[in-house]
Amino acid sequence: MTTHTQIRELINRLARLDAASGWAGNLNPTQRSVLGYLARANQFSRSPSHVSDYLGTTRGTTTQSLKSLLQKGYVKEQRSELDKRVISYALTPKGQDIAGSAVPMEDALNALGSNERDALQSALLSTLRNALAKNGGREFGLCKTCIHHREKGGAPYCALLKTALSAEEADQICHEQVPV
Repeated sequence: MTTHTQIRELINRLARLDAASGWAGNLNPTQRSVLGYLARANQFSRSPSHVSDYLGTTRGTTTQSLKSLLQKGYVKEQRSELDKRVISYALTPKGQDIAGSAVPMEDALNALGSNERDALQSALLSTLRNALAKNGGREFGLCKTCIHHREKGGAPYCALLKTALSAEEADQICHEQVPV
């Protein structure tokens, strides 16, 4: 077995173990992943298509997950004032509680030393970027690391969307993100 195969199998096994911990209460792993993404995404990145692109799922799976989360009271639907066809989702307090809860994988990662964690993060990020580049996926980086991020009047500002941002949004995931 090659080293590449072993690494892929380790990543897949870790992903399955992490997903298995998502089967709790009345949620499945995909629904928990949707909640986790929405908790980290800025206001411009919460449409069903953005969730689907980030999670690498079909639009149908994402739509069904969002409908279920809406019925269960974990998310709320928000329609654009300008175009009522445009829908985005935000977490309810109930959804925020679930998205903020610790998972077993965090404990395992916390057991690593900071140098090991930094090296692992760097290697996984590089691997993810290569995989996304190969299949045409989007990176979805943090707003503050984008070429469009500016400071205007001492506050974060998106030059692409010509919109003022909160300090919290500058640290959130954006689907428009283009790395510096």
